[in-house]
Amino acid sequence: MSRITERIERELGLPGLAATLADRLKPSDLQSLWLEISRRQADRLTPAEVLAAYERNRFVRPAALASKRLRDWTDALLSHLPADFSVLELSPVCPLGTNSAVAGVAQNWAVATERQTEVVSDATNVLALEAASRRKQARQAAPAEAPAVHLATCHRLLRAQKYEAAHFSPHFLLLGLCSAGRGGDFELSALALQVEFLATALRQQLPAGTGLRLALSDFGEPTRPAEMVADWLRARSERCPGLICETAPDRATGRGYYSGCCFHLLLKLPDGSERQIADGGAVAWAGRLLSDSKERMVISGLGLEGLATNFIPRMQST
Repeated sequence: MSRITERIERELGLPGLAATLADRLKPSDLQSLWLEISRRQADRLTPAEVLAAYERNRFVRPAALASKRLRDWTDALLSHLPADFSVLELSPVCPLGTNSAVAGVAQNWAVATERQTEVVSDATNVLALEAASRRKQARQAAPAEAPAVHLATCHRLLRAQKYEAAHFSPHFLLLGLCSAGRGGDFELSALALQVEFLATALRQQLPAGTGLRLALSDFGEPTRPAEMVADWLRARSERCPGLICETAPDRATGRGYYSGCCFHLLLKLPDGSERQIADGGAVAWAGRLLSDSKERMVISGLGLEGLATNFIPRMQST
């Protein structure tokens, strides 16, 4: 429990209030309580106070980047998306626990609402729910013939954690991918499919002189799959010209989040510096969502704000 919660309970003379509300009230009753609290608070606000809140609340301010620049990059990248993928327009909210129960990320990173939902903080988690739901329905209809599911979205995420860098915004646009199927062979082929799409789409839209480096790691056992994916991509170098494929066995970030082969995709800028632009990999979410360890899932995400801030896609600049 946070020190703020402890202080509130102490000042109210109600020790254990938060735990009592969370543990003893049904979700529907807790929702009704929060709605009544919100109504009472809103009834006391004046228009001027709402304006003041709009001006100081970091969650509600518009994006710094012009909308057209983001749309240009969204259109340019999605034009290269493989036909296997269905592009979804997600709801702004998802079920409470999508961030913590599905992905194992701290719940405080998400902005919860009074209606047992949370604002989407990672679109790949929501795509995972949709992919698992589609796999579940397909397996019920035809267990031996259930097709793989490939989903994509471009969605503005809202994250509650406070970033140290002043230029980081709590909300940003992400291109998210999720593939769900069965077996280890599917996992590797889905990973290669997503990497090839990202590398090919970026390569065709970035200005000359900008390179791409793929750093592959593996948090599973054995660690051979990362080398297999790197070899597979090198063999198809004509599809991803200029892509440098390497293994990064010493990577530590993402361990516990990714369950097997994973990657970082980095821009190599003309001045010699590098900037991470995308990451992804195999996750254990499908097995937990469907109670079947043979179900596999691969996700990836590419941040569009950095691209749109620094580059104009060739599709729009020619």
